[in-house]
Amino acid sequence: MSLIVVGSMAFDDIETPFGKSDKIVGGAATYIAWCASNFTPIKQISVVGGDFPAEELNVLSARGVSLEGVQIKKDEKSFYWSGRYHLDMNSRDTLVTELNVLGTFQPVVPDSYQDCEFLMLGNLAPSVQLSVIEQLKNKPKLIAMDTMNFWMDIALDDLKKVLAKVDVLLVNDSEARQLSGEYSLVKAAAEIAKMGPKYLIIKKGEHGALLFHDKEVFFAPALPLEEVFDPTGAGDTFAGGFVGHLAKTKDISFGNMKTAIIVGSAMASFCVEKFGTQRLREITKADIDERMQQFVQLVNFDISLV
Repeated sequence: MSLIVVGSMAFDDIETPFGKSDKIVGGAATYIAWCASNFTPIKQISVVGGDFPAEELNVLSARGVSLEGVQIKKDEKSFYWSGRYHLDMNSRDTLVTELNVLGTFQPVVPDSYQDCEFLMLGNLAPSVQLSVIEQLKNKPKLIAMDTMNFWMDIALDDLKKVLAKVDVLLVNDSEARQLSGEYSLVKAAAEIAKMGPKYLIIKKGEHGALLFHDKEVFFAPALPLEEVFDPTGAGDTFAGGFVGHLAKTKDISFGNMKTAIIVGSAMASFCVEKFGTQRLREITKADIDERMQQFVQLVNFDISLV
């Protein structure tokens, strides 16, 4: 069994206070696949144009990522995004967005993908996410999805249809507040649970992440880093680590999700160290194990209650 990843494979052009990337490969599904393939085989669903480098597809294939579900529109261009980050690296300005092939993307789930137990829906139009769910003949053991405020603004009805069918929703704190209409994140989690997701992960960037399930709450810190070079894709990498661990262990208990959040946080801490997917391409299992130990030390303490 394996993990289906749905999302964009694209070009990014990023400027941060530490430098400029020029045009590099990005996209939610790209980051998720690079990360999650450390833990489980991946079956990718996406679309690219004829300008997308064949060598990028080849290197993903060599990592155990099946690309049968990736459509190549030879006469069209791939999705392109350009952005500039502010000094605090938590805010950015979008300079250019060109949907290109993504604007008319209609995903097709290959027959060879039908045995997958886990589905990760990267940030895409809710109608595209829903199409993938409806094409699956058997409901996966777990469906996780990412979304953003843009879809809440222009496609809320479609988004709610997807939310009714997923198990885990990943959003940041401002998105959780917008979706729920509640400022308190605890109240926001309760409202979002009514929409369908059994689990809610609220990403807070450099301030860690929260996991909600019924009355249970778990907080995972982010690793304090001396430099954050490029935050692009960190949320997608977090999602890849989270769902990759669940797919590897086949354990979707709340207790194992706590571990999965730490794995996601550890993987995201690698992503921000260099532009694009560069750092994710370099890391080894030993690097991941060492980074996980850093997280253990970060949150481990003894206390005596008298």
